[in-house]
Amino acid sequence: MHAEIRQHRNLQGTLEQVKTLLKRMDLVDNLVRRQSTHDSPSRQELVKNIVRKQNLTSLQQKLESLHPADLAYVLESLPLDQRQIVWELVTPERCGAVLLEISDAVRESLIATMPHTEIIGAAQHLESDEVADLVQDLPQNLVTQVLNAMDSQHRASVQSALSFPPESVGAFMEFNTLSIREDVTLEVVLRYLRSRKSLPEQITHLLVVDRIGTLKGVLYLKDLLLHSPNTLVSELMAPEPVFFYTDDTAREASLMFERYGLISAPVVNLHKQVVGEIHVDVLMAFVHEISQKEMLNQVGLSEEEDLFAPIWKSGKNRWLWLALNLMTAFFASRVIGAFEQTIGNLVALAALMPIVASIGGNTGNQTGALIIRGLALQQINQSNLRYLLMKEISIGLMNGIIWGSIVALFALGLYQQLGLALVMLTAMVLNLLIAALAGIFIPLTLHKLGRDPVMGSSVLLTAITDSMGFFIFLGLATVFLL
Repeated sequence: MHAEIRQHRNLQGTLEQVKTLLKRMDLVDNLVRRQSTHDSPSRQELVKNIVRKQNLTSLQQKLESLHPADLAYVLESLPLDQRQIVWELVTPERCGAVLLEISDAVRESLIATMPHTEIIGAAQHLESDEVADLVQDLPQNLVTQVLNAMDSQHRASVQSALSFPPESVGAFMEFNTLSIREDVTLEVVLRYLRSRKSLPEQITHLLVVDRIGTLKGVLYLKDLLLHSPNTLVSELMAPEPVFFYTDDTAREASLMFERYGLISAPVVNLHKQVVGEIHVDVLMAFVHEISQKEMLNQVGLSEEEDLFAPIWKSGKNRWLWLALNLMTAFFASRVIGAFEQTIGNLVALAALMPIVASIGGNTGNQTGALIIRGLALQQINQSNLRYLLMKEISIGLMNGIIWGSIVALFALGLYQQLGLALVMLTAMVLNLLIAALAGIFIPLTLHKLGRDPVMGSSVLLTAITDSMGFFIFLGLATVFLL
């Protein structure tokens, strides 16, 4: 936690330094513009360009010292005009790496400002799997140009990565792997490694394969370094490593990485032939992206939004949720409207009915959140669904009786009407039971239909608990109090 705080402070400090340099540029421009009228316009322009170039050089040196992820953070945190100034100072060799680190919404806006030649040049400095990630945000005609600019081997690797479904392990794997045979000695392996010009950045083991590339096991680097050079690989390799098929989902892989504390794992095809490896940093980025999308979905944003995007574009991103909320609000209002006479005869109902709806919505969202989490972790299946259903009904009944009794006592003390207190208690119990059922079946139904359970669950739960809360409370009051 302390390391995260320090890192955040460092990023904030870096951002403030960049903003200071940008402000200095604006200040110099204004000062030159206001300088003595004795200077000719050409001299003013010359002074302005010299000073501006000096400031741009200072800013570029600062940007060159930043990691691509930190530079992406800076770009995301700047208004559009300042962002464009900074982006134009990023060298072509680093553009691709920064685009991969930046959010989808900001990446889209930056790519829109780049000439095609710059995009093609940026792709030349990326690995095959990274190019595959980048071209998914490019127009199809530009994708063709990017691929045509590559050598045949590089192009084939990118096309292979693009052939896998977006959230499959194959789409996230790296093709750069190190494989050895099981019938060689450690000395041969060491000579092989020394003969290479470079090694993968995240290497903890070597893949052991047979003549046709079938995975036989893995040899960990610690075993390679600590044992006699004359030892055979087959004597030290782990024969049953955790591996993934190309069509496994990245979400499943992330759970396996967390369960077994993996750093990397081999990826194989249906014949168990090695085609690549998947690393923990890629899966962490995937999990973070999914969590961010789910967070946005919970409040009705269908896509990631650039904080500094134009007003019109940001506004349209929120229309669907607002329209859905407006429809549910109209429905709830008509439920209340159907009991206008009841409310008119007993005004206390107007003050108490929001309590029933509010606590029902809270209960439903709590249950829904647990069900959505269980679905994400693959903990819910047909064998335990009945138990979960009975458990949530029991919890709803228990909380309804406990908190309904408290609210009933409050109503009794406030209005001195026993009948009103009993109606309040009954309405609370029934609405919390309905909320529990809705919290279970809405996410399960959306999941069954192939939809994201996060998207829409909250608004549907709120609509049901509000409408049913009003209907039950006012209906009981109509039957028993009038």
